[in-house]
Amino acid sequence: MAALGVNGPEDDSPPWDNVAWRRHEENVRRLRGRIFKATKDGDWPKVRNLQKLMLRSWSNTLVSMRQVAQRNAGRATAGIDGKVALTSPARMNRAEQTHRTAQTFMPLAVKRVYIPKANGKQRPLGIPVISDRVHQARHRNALEPEWEARFEPKSYGFRPGRSCQDAIQVIHVTACGATAQRVWVLDADLTAAFDRIDHDRLLATIGDFPAVPRSGAG
Repeated sequence: MAALGVNGPEDDSPPWDNVAWRRHEENVRRLRGRIFKATKDGDWPKVRNLQKLMLRSWSNTLVSMRQVAQRNAGRATAGIDGKVALTSPARMNRAEQTHRTAQTFMPLAVKRVYIPKANGKQRPLGIPVISDRVHQARHRNALEPEWEARFEPKSYGFRPGRSCQDAIQVIHVTACGATAQRVWVLDADLTAAFDRIDHDRLLATIGDFPAVPRSGAG
């Protein structure tokens, strides 16, 4: 079995089924924790350096590939290239290819499908190719711990380890408290919110995240 380097495989990688998953998942978990702590400490140079380390991490690529191609419900759904990775050799080959192109890849167009909604309308859904999904997961592991440290504590939407039940519990405790001043709840539906998000504003908010291309960059 070939040795694994810090930032990638050396020579031949071990077969997919022989990967030491617990060790690689622990590497990612520990690095995410360091990014979270550095953000809490306001040490932004350290945050960016740790994020660069995460983006170069072979453990991150392996864990991301496993999540996308083995665990996610959409693992058998192909993008516009028609390719999936449902066998162990295919997953390892795609992980190695993804890791080699981490600094140079150009995302492909997403496959557009439409999902019927209860009100008779259709919701557009974009399906990226497998490699792009892996890159997305890799970048999420670098970005998510930073923003988990920056988000408001009582924000629950689309956050890992949080749910509607958490929000309901906080509302109940707040409304039933002895010193409660507010006994009402505002329920608002932002129509097509995700369809109208300003992507330029999002990129500007992300700031100097290492993976964001800068003007004039090749």
